Amino acid sequence: MIFWILLALMTGVAALSVLVPLARAGQPASGSTGGADEAVYKEQLTAIDTELERGLIEPDAAEAARTEIARRLLAAHDKSEQRFRMRTSGLRMKTAQAFALAALPLVALATYFTLGSPDEPDQPLIARLIAPAEGQSVDVLIARVERHLAENPEDGQGWEVIAPVYLSRGQPEASARAYANAIRILGPRPDWLTDMGEALTMANQGLVTANARQAFERAASMEPTAVKPRFFLAIALGQEGNTQAAVQAWESLLEGADETAPWVAAAKQQLAGLQQGENALRGPSQQDIEATQEMSAEDRQEMIRGMVSGLAERLSQEGGSAAEWNRLMQAYVVLGERQKAEETLAAAQAAYAENPADLSLIKDTASALGLSGS
Repeated sequence: MIFWILLALMTGVAALSVLVPLARAGQPASGSTGGADEAVYKEQLTAIDTELERGLIEPDAAEAARTEIARRLLAAHDKSEQRFRMRTSGLRMKTAQAFALAALPLVALATYFTLGSPDEPDQPLIARLIAPAEGQSVDVLIARVERHLAENPEDGQGWEVIAPVYLSRGQPEASARAYANAIRILGPRPDWLTDMGEALTMANQGLVTANARQAFERAASMEPTAVKPRFFLAIALGQEGNTQAAVQAWESLLEGADETAPWVAAAKQQLAGLQQGENALRGPSQQDIEATQEMSAEDRQEMIRGMVSGLAERLSQEGGSAAEWNRLMQAYVVLGERQKAEETLAAAQAAYAENPADLSLIKDTASALGLSGS
């Protein structure tokens, strides 16, 4: 009789060892703020960007702060997802509890008679497969969010959370894809469109591509006073060789701007370079060459060669803009001096080796002219 009483007690303890953890696992953690934490961390990221633009914080300090806040944001998002799964699995939890309460004693009794041995030590409970988010590295948290997004690709909030983290960690392609998914699922926002355009620009070595420009234009139309998308649109105009429109864009952006804002110096530098190129650009344009068609062949060749020679000498001694190098290549091709055009291309590539955006423009012109670059 005592044996069966002990056996019943052991069975009850075994049932409780399963039911109690199940009941606790189904309860949300007390004191959790859920989405409020995520909102606070997002506001902190925005505040850091604002302080960086105003020059109130150093870039290195801003990057370190963004990384830490991103880690906390990912952890908060992970908590929210866990709580959501807990709430939606209540019915399954109750079913499991009922099954355990009814079946566990029978299974335990059968197992005991088959394999039981009082001399064997108790077996430990299975450890949690997923460790708490607190204290884990950013890499681990990113991997957890990526796993969640692979299983739930329509979670727009998840894409929103991980997009700026990718960008801060030097993964612009992944960041652009994440922003695109967030916009597709949750709808467009000016800051998301701008950040997606920036990520696309970074992924293309500073060249504002058509997709990036479309994102900036859409952001600017939604928030006309926003500085960042207009800044990149002005860069795009300069890269396209539309100097006059680029100058107007920079002047409009700088009008009434706070002189202490960190972007102002870069904007002024871009504007000065464009104005210098527009006012001091010397050398033959395609229109100049076409205007000589009514001259005699000898006079025309002499005039063109004189202008080309002057431009080539100045570029070799003082350097010049990408537009000037492109103009010199075009002039040599018109004159039928392809070898000199190839030499000009090589010199231009060497001069702009550290400037991917201008180098891309030079290569595009060379390709259009049929130059090999060798």
